[in-house]
Amino acid sequence: MSVSILKQLGAAAVLTAISCAPAPAQPVISEPGYCAQFYPNANCQNKGPGNPYTDPNYRLYGGQSSGPWPSGETVGMAPKRPRGRDLSRRHPSTSPGR
Repeated sequence: MSVSILKQLGAAAVLTAISCAPAPAQPVISEPGYCAQFYPNANCQNKGPGNPYTDPNYRLYGGQSSGPWPSGETVGMAPKRPRGRDLSRRHPSTSPGR
């Protein structure tokens, strides 16, 4: 019985050691100002998507982000309302003729 307790303690110690290890940081650009000077609309802060140096699709999308939407579109925008008055939506008590 003491062997199984030692195995459990050993497994707990290994899991604790693994969870306390530092996480690797995301690589960053050494000179973001130089990148931003030549690529003003690019992701020059890190080496993620949209970076002209590391993203293989950067030129494929015309220098825009390689995300699912082009950067010129707005997602979740409400449709435009018509200008002027819409008399069909008036409350029945305020409609003319009553």
